[in-house]
Amino acid sequence: MIKIENFEIGQHRAPFVIAEMSGNHNQSLERALEIVEAAAKTGAHGLKIQTYTPDTMTLDLDEREFHISDPNSLWAGTSLYKLYGEAYTPWEWHKPIFDRARELGIIPFSTPFDDTAVGFLESLDVPCYKIASFENTDLPLIRRVAATGKPLIISTGMASIAELDDTVRAAREAGCKDLILLKCTSTYPATAENTNILTIPHLRELFGCEVGLSDHTMGIGVAVASVALGATVIEKHFTLNRADGGVDSTFSMEPTEMAALTVETERAWQALGKISYGPTEKEKKSLVFRRSLYIVEDVKAGEALTSKNLRAIRPGYGLPTKYLPELLGKKTNRDIGKGTAFEWNMIG
Repeated sequence: MIKIENFEIGQHRAPFVIAEMSGNHNQSLERALEIVEAAAKTGAHGLKIQTYTPDTMTLDLDEREFHISDPNSLWAGTSLYKLYGEAYTPWEWHKPIFDRARELGIIPFSTPFDDTAVGFLESLDVPCYKIASFENTDLPLIRRVAATGKPLIISTGMASIAELDDTVRAAREAGCKDLILLKCTSTYPATAENTNILTIPHLRELFGCEVGLSDHTMGIGVAVASVALGATVIEKHFTLNRADGGVDSTFSMEPTEMAALTVETERAWQALGKISYGPTEKEKKSLVFRRSLYIVEDVKAGEALTSKNLRAIRPGYGLPTKYLPELLGKKTNRDIGKGTAFEWNMIG
């Protein structure tokens, strides 16, 4: 069990649902605060932003590998520097965003991308940290974050088992005691068939930590299914309205979808229950609607039981139907009226 502020994360309770704002504020603090308010209303438990500047991410070049030329990319035609300039959350916005989240009962935290970001976030007393998939092999950054002693959430996108072993070792050796790995597919959006959530229980077994899902698929189906496989954290990108645009809007959830996610992932967790056979307490009232043996035609004392006067019907107050072959041909010891539940003491 891992505790982040007042929320306990573990298989003993419903998943910790994170609304990821990313760059969907579209460079408006007012919109950013509206996103916080909308996220809180959906029932999400955490609100995550990202802490970097274009200069801490890349170089101000629009050529060669610094230009996004992949025609299939959501961000094709721009440079990495320009993209991060459009997406980053100004550092002076962090405190008002965090303050609003806390006022509304949602837990705010961030993804740092370099040492300066960690130092800044420590000054704001964030309760936990997230490492993005693209940084999950940046061992110096992971050690720096782990050294804070706060819970650490790491997305596993693209990482091999060997790379994850390095990552987990680095985190634990640097002081991380509360580790959460998120299964992640680093495509935007991701497809269900490329998500491989069967990896979730395997990650838990391999690394002995809490495991969840950072989900870039559309809809809530993949996230709900992941809960059945043991996911205790669900992260989804979040926006007010996809039509408003924004760097991540295409694969972000709108408020009604996030609200459905929080409800349905909790239902999925509740449905796990325990290994159980036989009627539950709630089901016991339904036992009477099973089939059982009934006299279906008036029978005189001494008359033989046949398939015409003794049948398996509902409700379930008579003998179990498995005794029907044994009873056929036996003679009754009394007159029995139609609609009587059959008992052993009616023969012999």
